[in-house]
Amino acid sequence: MKIRIKGNSIRLRLSRTEVEKLATEGLIDETTEFNDGVFGYSLQTKEGIDHLTASYRDNVMTVYMPATFADGWATNETVGFEYNLNLTNGNSLFLLVEKDFKCIDAAVTEDQADNYENPLISCE
Repeated sequence: MKIRIKGNSIRLRLSRTEVEKLATEGLIDETTEFNDGVFGYSLQTKEGIDHLTASYRDNVMTVYMPATFADGWATNETVGFEYNLNLTNGNSLFLLVEKDFKCIDAAVTEDQADNYENPLISCE
């Protein structure tokens, strides 16, 4: 799972295997280690909600996705889900969870074997 944070915006991108794991196990989590602590982030399915939501507790950021969103997501054409979460301080937090597509740019050196085929690539 890749994470991108900019201001009050969080974007999570998931590989094929991670989307399948989310559907079957309901949880994907990662950690990033620092000399003075560990930052954790996770995506978790949750019953009884109808949109994305998030929390931050004990150095762990968790994005919650309605369990119904994960059902069939691995095999359907839905790219992702987004939501503007209203915060108690009057601001909002934009949440985006999406499938990770293979990059079109040939200069990318990371392993993309488990990513989804990019729909912008067309075979003629």
